[in-house]
Amino acid sequence: MNTAKAFVVIAEFQVKPGKMDAFLEAALDDARHSVADEPGCRQFDVIRPEGSDDAVVFYEVYDGRADFDAHLETPHLGRFRDAFPPLIVTERPVRFSERQHP
Repeated sequence: MNTAKAFVVIAEFQVKPGKMDAFLEAALDDARHSVADEPGCRQFDVIRPEGSDDAVVFYEVYDGRADFDAHLETPHLGRFRDAFPPLIVTERPVRFSERQHP
């Protein structure tokens, strides 16, 4: 794994009651294809925080901003963008960071 600084994206969603399975199906499609099909995507974790039945967090790591920008144009992200709006209560503002370690 490349241990140089990386571009990190954190996206958070509040999912509607009864819609978690459908949301996770769409999220996992995006995550799996991001890692498999995008050379600049190092990691794409789909996380359900403890103590919150309706929250999902994406933790995405890219080689750089340009790699994330390329992700925005992929068919798998397009599928996710089409699928998720009726499944969520809200999408919190996406946070961007530069990973310092490892």
